[in-house]
Amino acid sequence: MSQENFMREAIKLAEDGMRGGRGGPFGCVVVRRGEIVGRGNNRVTSTNDPTAHAEVTAIRAACAQLQTYQLTDCELYTSCEPCPMCLAAIYWARIPTVFYGNTRTDAAAIGFDDDFIYQQVPLPPEKRAIKMEPLLHTEALTTFKSWAAKTDKVRY
Repeated sequence: MSQENFMREAIKLAEDGMRGGRGGPFGCVVVRRGEIVGRGNNRVTSTNDPTAHAEVTAIRAACAQLQTYQLTDCELYTSCEPCPMCLAAIYWARIPTVFYGNTRTDAAAIGFDDDFIYQQVPLPPEKRAIKMEPLLHTEALTTFKSWAAKTDKVRY
């Protein structure tokens, strides 16, 4: 399949999911060596899961199929430029290339405006719109110290 065909599949998943009442108009495929290894569409409203965006569901499917948590040899095709959460998931999955159809400006024009998140991320925690307060730092740090000393950990 060509890059255009992979993008058409992502767009089709967006359309199918939207028309099927599963969520917003977003679809995604993860491709490895010319083969689709993960498909996803937005399922936020049908699963009551605010993290069930198309990219996240496709990454989860690809990782399950390939039995790995890193997709370093994959490409991601998404019907829309990824939101901040999905972009972070793409980075965590180590996907080196992303192709997208619609832009975040296109998404904002139909009610999916993530600009406030982009504005909040660089702010120090105490300046964000969501109240963020440190609590039990010393107790929480013991687990981090245990991790640092753990000899059989799997780094990711």
